[in-house]
Amino acid sequence: MSVTGVWIVGAVPDQEVRNLLSASVQNSSPAPEHRDALGELAWWRRKAPASMFTTSTCSPGDASADEDALRLSAFFDTCHDDSDSGERLREAVMDRFPPDVGEGLFVATARKASPFSALAYALGPDATLQLPGWFGDFLLDAGQVRTQLPSAEETLTLTGATRRDAIERIRAWMTGLGDDPAHAADELLDGPLRVLRHAARTGQGAAGQVRWY
Repeated sequence: MSVTGVWIVGAVPDQEVRNLLSASVQNSSPAPEHRDALGELAWWRRKAPASMFTTSTCSPGDASADEDALRLSAFFDTCHDDSDSGERLREAVMDRFPPDVGEGLFVATARKASPFSALAYALGPDATLQLPGWFGDFLLDAGQVRTQLPSAEETLTLTGATRRDAIERIRAWMTGLGDDPAHAADELLDGPLRVLRHAARTGQGAAGQVRWY
């Protein structure tokens, strides 16, 4: 059975965010923490400079995942809150996203792979931790959007060889772990930042969600 990874980043009216955060605090229990997040982050920092994929000699552009890539993917998956309260909050946020993709909504999908995981692999651990929230999941009010926007801009505004390397890594993830060789890698860098800038400009909050379908 095939699965599809999704990363959604959308603007949400500021008051709606405040209401959701207030209700979440009142009605949820603390999310379980990864059993060894600090240890896995330290391991990732050691491994990050090297490629975790082997390029195919038979099919140019294809890659196969090494054991390190599988371990990193598993770590990303365990960093997300899959509790009932977490899922209820995600569904409530989904209902408040803009109806159409545009300045206020970015949606990335990939067959068999998580778009956010591909981006994190491309950026590396320290840059990934500069993004809002925790590994792609976040819910920010308007003030928090304005505060965190500069870090997101510094992280995602890549140029020249740095951008080319990031795009190559995204494509390696999408072919080595997923089945999406034509994925729009540029949009993984540009789309979330477009939404955050729109939210800051219009005085809105913003949310990000990593999901599987």
